[in-house]
Amino acid sequence: MKVTYDASVMHSPLAVLRKAGYSAFVDPKTGEESFVLRLTSEFYPRFHLYVKEKGDEVIFDLHCDQKKSSYGSGHMHNGEYSGPMIEKEMQRIDGWVNHVEKE
Repeated sequence: MKVTYDASVMHSPLAVLRKAGYSAFVDPKTGEESFVLRLTSEFYPRFHLYVKEKGDEVIFDLHCDQKKSSYGSGHMHNGEYSGPMIEKEMQRIDGWVNHVEKE
């Protein structure tokens, strides 16, 4: 699920995500930076969020990784990209966007 914010409203995506409980994550295979929020004490399942700053927009791209990637045949990983769980988490993050920007 992707949500776009005006960069003039979202001054610090990092501050928002830290308040929301997310940790920075660098993929050891690709070096790509993102943020994760574990749902249990295990590494999976977890919410996985990419942040892109494009012009005067900040784009949050959220999904839920259910298990570790498998790079054989089939899907790269079992993830949820839409649905009630993803929508609820994005609403929670949006609440933090509003809270942090009012501080």
